Amino acid sequence: MRGHVLVVDDELSMREYLELLLHRDGYAVTSVPGVKPACESLDGVDLVICDMKLGTGSGLDVLRAARARSEPPEVVLITAYGSPAAAVEAMREGAYDYICKPFDNEELRLLVQKALEKRLLRQENSGLRARLLPGLGVAVGQSSRMQAVWALVEKVAPSRSTVLVTGESGTGKELVARAIHMRGSRAAQPFLPFNCAALNEGTLESELFGHMKGSFTGATHERAGLLVSAGEGTVMLDEVGEMPLATQVKLLRVLQERKVKPVGSAAEVPFKARVIAATNRRLEAEVKAGRFREDLFYRLNVITLELPPLRERAGDISLLASYFLSRLAEELGRPALRFAPETLVLLERYSFPGNVRQLQNMVERAATLSDTDLLGPSTLPPAVRGEAEPATSPSGEAGEPRLGAGFNLERHLDDSERRYLLAALKQAGGVKTRAAELLGLSFRSFRYRLAKHGLTDDLEPGGAAEA
Repeated sequence: MRGHVLVVDDELSMREYLELLLHRDGYAVTSVPGVKPACESLDGVDLVICDMKLGTGSGLDVLRAARARSEPPEVVLITAYGSPAAAVEAMREGAYDYICKPFDNEELRLLVQKALEKRLLRQENSGLRARLLPGLGVAVGQSSRMQAVWALVEKVAPSRSTVLVTGESGTGKELVARAIHMRGSRAAQPFLPFNCAALNEGTLESELFGHMKGSFTGATHERAGLLVSAGEGTVMLDEVGEMPLATQVKLLRVLQERKVKPVGSAAEVPFKARVIAATNRRLEAEVKAGRFREDLFYRLNVITLELPPLRERAGDISLLASYFLSRLAEELGRPALRFAPETLVLLERYSFPGNVRQLQNMVERAATLSDTDLLGPSTLPPAVRGEAEPATSPSGEAGEPRLGAGFNLERHLDDSERRYLLAALKQAGGVKTRAAELLGLSFRSFRYRLAKHGLTDDLEPGGAAEA
């Protein structure tokens, strides 16, 4: 089931109608006629759809009872008397939204979907915050290097200072950025990660700063950028080292003035969001090479938080692997999944060039492909077992690649990336969002790489769907 919905209405016909509508969409539904049975039926409920007038009672009473719970469900109120005052009162009391009879079925369906998505996001944020509390989980790690990182997270989280998170690809920069957000006063506000490498210059500025209606082809309506949309939350600028120079100039001014100028507008709009930047590049070297502005580097580099690669904290490998496996065991419904001791030994000896992301994908591969609950060494890739995989030379022959005149490392890296993209699409059955997860990439970054390699829908195996 997609979620448990409680329907509260004193009219039997309306309860039956909503039950039928929601059952068809795959929701579990409980329906009751009044305030008292509604308040007694809130256990395990994800969403309440409640009539505003319930005989002598009121939907606001149900709303208050729902909001008083430790993990409150979202509440949508329905009424035949659509007064603005009632809507304002309902929203002030914490209702997700308000809809008037007679309503459109599609409008209600969309409202239900969005309300449940909000509840799921709140639960995920709550779970993430619990996992990132010191000493309560291995998502951060227990090595001295990661404990030092965590101590710095605790110090910077309450401030509004800009933070620069650096580290190799796959070290968990977004996880740490989320931790900074969740440990501060902004935890209840949005956390919006944004991949600066995934879009061209014009689209990048529109996404960050917003745009006015008619400012460019396709701008059919005014849109606020991420910095404004985040409210008092946090915007994470991932892969900031790949931002075009022209956009870097504008970002510097935005950070200094704390105001954005939407594309096509002459007016500036203030914003309150905190900015956390992340990069796997050495920005000092990028500055010397002229690819990154020195003034922006110093503006972002107020507080630097460097994540160590996994090979430098080998003591965390078994903890992380066991943590990822426990999550998979729950998702797959296989609670007995476990590593053989020799498997953990092999993992601890491996250098993990892809860092934590590679380890997570490796654990998922082992759990998915294993026919037994005991994951032995055979479930690991050959390289981890110490068995060299055949390398392909530029001439296409197996063996150690021949280096020298005519060899181009970038081309070979591109070829490898393309093979991984195709393999992920194949394993995900053509579903792009799933393929992105398998590679440990954000969807924007994955889509950017598909475009980079010319992997359009008609070339992808099975016809790659968006979701």
